[in-house]
Amino acid sequence: MSQFIISVGREFGSGGRFIAEELAKRFNIPLYDRHLITEIAAKTGLTPEEIEKYNEKPKNHLLSRRVNGFSNSIEDNIAEMQFNFLREKAASGESFVVVGRCSETKLRDFKCLVSLFILGDMSEKVKRVMNVYDLTEDKAKALIDKKDRKRKRYHNYHCEGHWGDSRLYDLSINSSRLGINRTVDMLESYVKARISGE
Repeated sequence: MSQFIISVGREFGSGGRFIAEELAKRFNIPLYDRHLITEIAAKTGLTPEEIEKYNEKPKNHLLSRRVNGFSNSIEDNIAEMQFNFLREKAASGESFVVVGRCSETKLRDFKCLVSLFILGDMSEKVKRVMNVYDLTEDKAKALIDKKDRKRKRYHNYHCEGHWGDSRLYDLSINSSRLGINRTVDMLESYVKARISGE
């Protein structure tokens, strides 16, 4: 397979973003995550800060409505811009890694898609979040809960399947079992096997 796309869904604190970054480096392909915000800001005239405010959020039902199929919700419109950007990149033949953005569903029509979901034991996620963000254990747990609830709401609003449901992904892996670096090694081997098997 000449083109391949790696989609990485993740629980907060699982090391999913780091794993995605490492896979992008190992395969020498672009990573789309925060970069999407910069690209969309350039297209819309909004600042990256304005985009970030509405990024990966479901719309406010009290303040939004649809007219002739078009939404007046900035959350909906920013989400659609990101999905369209990813579909355009995929249709262009580019190989890349994408973090989140419902990519396992929005890009599932591309046969070159390899979709991964990274989860972890709560105790390990708490340790990681405490270390990375310099938080107490209670604050780390609260942040994990808040971030994952936000991701779940966003995903389940924009997709039919449920966030984290293993049936949506080619492979779901608990990074706590092997540790982050060995998880990257294993996933690199899996992606190589998928590429060579096509």
